[in-house]
Amino acid sequence: MSTALLSFCTLTYASGDDANAYALAKQNACLGCHAINKKVVGPSFQDVAKKYANNPNANSFLKNKILKGGSGSWGVVPMPGNNKLSDADSALLVAWIMRGAPVKN
Repeated sequence: MSTALLSFCTLTYASGDDANAYALAKQNACLGCHAINKKVVGPSFQDVAKKYANNPNANSFLKNKILKGGSGSWGVVPMPGNNKLSDADSALLVAWIMRGAPVKN
């Protein structure tokens, strides 16, 4: 497979994942407390990506935080857990957040 075709396939796949992750974030009320690029009640998704960019345990930490909730990472306001999410959905959200939560219009 050519490099150009591989890049196109990867970009197309990521774009589809981004749309699915954004829809999942909307459906599960994540956007009630978080925004893509500004602080609301909780940090922006882009700030989360920056904070954990060099942390090798970021994926498992964030997945656990999404599922179980908690407080202390960004202040005293607790984040409620979303234990209704599947393992695959929480992994999709974490991957999207770690890419800076891109949204294609």
